[in-house]
Amino acid sequence: MFKKATLNLSLAPLLLVFLFLLSCVVHGVDEKKILSVHNNIWSPKKSYEASTSCFSRSLGKGRESTTLEMKHRELCSGKTIDLGKKMRRALVLDNIRVQSLQLKIKAMTSSTTEQSVSETQIPLTSGIKLESLNYIVTVELGGKNMSLIVDTGSDLTWVQCQPCRSCYNQQGPLYDPSVSSSYKTVFCNSSTCQDLVAATSNSGPCGGNNGVVKTPCEYVVSYGDGSYTRGDLASESILLGDTKLENFVFGCGRNNKGLFGGSSGLMGLGRSSVSLVSQTLKTFNGVFSYCLPSLEDGASGSLSFGNDSSVYTNSTSVSYTPLVQNPQLRSFYILNLTGASIGGVELKSSSFGRGILIDSGTVITRLPPSIYKAVKIEFLKQFSGFPTAPGYSILDTCFNLTSYEDISIPIIKMIFQGNAELEVDVTGVFYFVKPDASLVCLALASLSYENEVGIIGNYQQKNQRVIYDSTQERLGIVGENCRV
Repeated sequence: MFKKATLNLSLAPLLLVFLFLLSCVVHGVDEKKILSVHNNIWSPKKSYEASTSCFSRSLGKGRESTTLEMKHRELCSGKTIDLGKKMRRALVLDNIRVQSLQLKIKAMTSSTTEQSVSETQIPLTSGIKLESLNYIVTVELGGKNMSLIVDTGSDLTWVQCQPCRSCYNQQGPLYDPSVSSSYKTVFCNSSTCQDLVAATSNSGPCGGNNGVVKTPCEYVVSYGDGSYTRGDLASESILLGDTKLENFVFGCGRNNKGLFGGSSGLMGLGRSSVSLVSQTLKTFNGVFSYCLPSLEDGASGSLSFGNDSSVYTNSTSVSYTPLVQNPQLRSFYILNLTGASIGGVELKSSSFGRGILIDSGTVITRLPPSIYKAVKIEFLKQFSGFPTAPGYSILDTCFNLTSYEDISIPIIKMIFQGNAELEVDVTGVFYFVKPDASLVCLALASLSYENEVGIIGNYQQKNQRVIYDSTQERLGIVGENCRV
């Protein structure tokens, strides 16, 4: 028998009732939401039916937008899958990515640094099926469907290409430039090749051949954790939903290794000149947004390019916060985290007021140790009486909830400069390390050191419309149901 975690007020003296109600207000019990413990995609009693296609379909076109469906990658596999094992492996891989980002940030901060708007939407899909908790979109490159990991923490968009010297296993065929009439090689002496050098700090083998016209611009992008992609810089036509763009510069990867699952490659949505955002500046005015779906059966979301707010389905107004300007970290999206609350209780920490990255490629949010400690203490104070469980990997606040059906959990809010708020969706509070709920952990983790840069991961961005506006240097956040 499952238990329902509910509060029952028995008949008691009026004074005790009053004190109890007062305590509820003080401790923020009124700011809680209900989570159905055994009604999630990881439950072993759920069945998975193969979809006719793992690719997204168009859902129509708005006033100045194109919308495509976004689905979980796992839901179109048609296989019996050990999702618990994948969830546990995802934590390990996510930790490697965060270490990679911290190394990249450290390297960047220690070096010297430097019209008519249309819109389109494409479907954004969870990367579960491709052995990742990242999100993917399907685009057409040279007329062929490619599934790309959406990464706001990277700049260069690339796919695996034929002929491939060393490629990881991906779902679907590799991109073949020999069958495309619109494929063009980028050469070492071009300004585009030099832009790549500035953006990635790695020129590849071009070296002293910058003046040789017919020498292909070879790129090397390392992600700091052993993951990398190497190949030729090229241009090709790309179809984002219903919007076709010519001469899109991308990496034709012929030697690739790393944490990319079974995707075709990666979509770089960073802020450097080689990113998709910068390349489409005249078309979309530097604005894109996404709504990341939760991990429940059939959930979907979208990736939208352009500033047509009519495509959003939020019921409340968007709140904006300025993007923090940091010349040394100019390719990242940085926010000023000014506070946080648990169940309505405001937290205190000397580390509030510092920059924190928002990143679609990181899964679990990482907080400075002092902020995480404040979160953990207050969360345990409000979420009390439940059996605890040992920590797992980067997660150390865990419970055994197998005996419960519905639980009431405190609402977690992150507050940014300008009083913009991100209210973490109820599905983004707990991480089900084991599908039977015997090991369920608070889906937040601490950084190793106080001076490291915090990261807001995609697990806490679910069911939010997150709007990146590079032109006005701001980021918008609003709750939105990502099911379409």
